[in-house]
Amino acid sequence: MPENNTLSRRERQIMDIVYRLGSVTAAEVQQNMAEAPSYSAVRALLRILEDKGHLKHAYDGPRYVYAPIVSRPVAQKSALKQMVRTFFDGSTSQAVAALLDMSARDLSESELERLSKIVAEAKREGK
Repeated sequence: MPENNTLSRRERQIMDIVYRLGSVTAAEVQQNMAEAPSYSAVRALLRILEDKGHLKHAYDGPRYVYAPIVSRPVAQKSALKQMVRTFFDGSTSQAVAALLDMSARDLSESELERLSKIVAEAKREGK
């Protein structure tokens, strides 16, 4: 996982685009950003993300093509662990309770059933 997990708003936007498209050029990032900064600013942000360990690049003729270093699921898990440590004192149950409080009305019956199965499985495994 990258050393520096702190991303600016623009860096998060770029990472969302990279994960959605798989690999990107600076021009593709700029085309997919809302209120996009200049092309040179996008290139600078891509370099910063590479320096932070989130992206790698390959050459495609004269262009750099950027791709994520870790898969989206791995990045999601790492970001969630960071959030639980930062905002919930490391308590998974507090984080889950907060999420359920926020979205309980929006959960479908099948989603509630899935969550119930996850909890039951965790109990069986002694987690």
